[in-house]
Amino acid sequence: MPTLPSMLLLALTSGAAHASGDGLTQALSLPWVLPFVGMLLSIAVLPMVAHHWWEKRSSQFLVSGLWSLPILGYFGWMIATGHHAEDASHSLSHALEEYVSFIALLGSLFVISGGILLKGDLEARPAVNTAFLAVGTVIANLIGTTGASMLLIRPLLRTNSERQYVRHIPLFFIFLVSNIGGALTPIGDPPLFLGYLRGVPFWWTLEHLWFMWLLPVILLLVLFFAVDTWFYRKEDARHRRLDQERKEPLAVQGAWNFALLFGVIAAVLLLSPDAEVHDFRHYYAREIAMLALAGLSVWRTSAEVRKANGFTYGPILEVAALFIGIFVTMIPATILLQANGSALGLTEPWQYFWATGALSSFLDNAPTYVTFAAMACGNVADCTSAEQLGTLAASPTGAPLLVAISMGAVFMGANSYIGNGPNFMVRAIAEESGYKMPSFFGYVGWAAVVLLPTFLIVTLVFLL
Repeated sequence: MPTLPSMLLLALTSGAAHASGDGLTQALSLPWVLPFVGMLLSIAVLPMVAHHWWEKRSSQFLVSGLWSLPILGYFGWMIATGHHAEDASHSLSHALEEYVSFIALLGSLFVISGGILLKGDLEARPAVNTAFLAVGTVIANLIGTTGASMLLIRPLLRTNSERQYVRHIPLFFIFLVSNIGGALTPIGDPPLFLGYLRGVPFWWTLEHLWFMWLLPVILLLVLFFAVDTWFYRKEDARHRRLDQERKEPLAVQGAWNFALLFGVIAAVLLLSPDAEVHDFRHYYAREIAMLALAGLSVWRTSAEVRKANGFTYGPILEVAALFIGIFVTMIPATILLQANGSALGLTEPWQYFWATGALSSFLDNAPTYVTFAAMACGNVADCTSAEQLGTLAASPTGAPLLVAISMGAVFMGANSYIGNGPNFMVRAIAEESGYKMPSFFGYVGWAAVVLLPTFLIVTLVFLL
């Protein structure tokens, strides 16, 4: 049976050899996909083998720039010489527009949620911990998985700081709040926002995914409650007494930032650009509004609140540095896969779910979503415009494939620390708070035991 990498290779080389249509497919071949592969492998490998060098922002921008340079040079040559100049120019400008929108959304949610401080130390009973996870899972759809993770992880860790048996708590938090929870809106998780930018209606994910989202959420919350109850019963009397003595009611500082978060949602819903109007101020009204709301949060929120939250701009700057490289280098891959996705032989929703999820587990789930959606578009008629995923979402045959791709990207980003951005941030915060977190492969082991059976149940119930 062919492996997933060999199937990808087949599809891409088929596009180079047999593309007969107009546009860039005639000018692209397999080597132009290598910068995209190199970019994703750099993100996966360099943090483990060159951690101190990699954590410098200049190093991350350097990696993005080096992998982007061949694509920018080739497309620039086509524009300068008139070889498919219009298509090349459109592809580059569309990638830039998506990048700006992507960073504006993530940046505004990150900055605004960093101005909300949730203080307190509740009694660390299983019911309380389960409630933390349930609330975080729901609000991840309103403020993003990053925003929900940053808002709730510290209060949850403080609540359980008096207990001994707590290693499982941040892991389930990553599973639910940092990943699976954000599957219902484009604001929830980066892959879905890229889908929205490419034409998927805002409420499409809520309409088509809520019942599939609800099943793994309920399964994992019930499992967490059982596991946490078992560990809680192992706590000795001294730790339980200490937990009782240190109780402190929850209190919120910077709560007015919630209004700004709803302002971001309103901007996404109400200020989407008109495809026929290319005036800068009109097209970027949504992004300008989101960044203005983030600026208002920075201006009006006290520095003490952000300091108590441990807020820094490092995580969002890392996203900005890496995704400029991802958006540029994935242009050839998405063009070829969209034109020749049928060569992969993926036809059923369950195949797309597991194929998308397998790569999302160890590569960033946002470009993985775009890549497999482009493959699905290769099997849908007239799926060729800049808003091609809207066509896929509206197609009776394409919609089930997009549902499977969306779930695979969002759900299985939880399978490793590098599957989704908030995973690493939660790990770092937990270790700073004195929690012993599993190694990279230790975490993968936990995910395999807890998540893979859950995803198998989802497959059997909804995708076969």
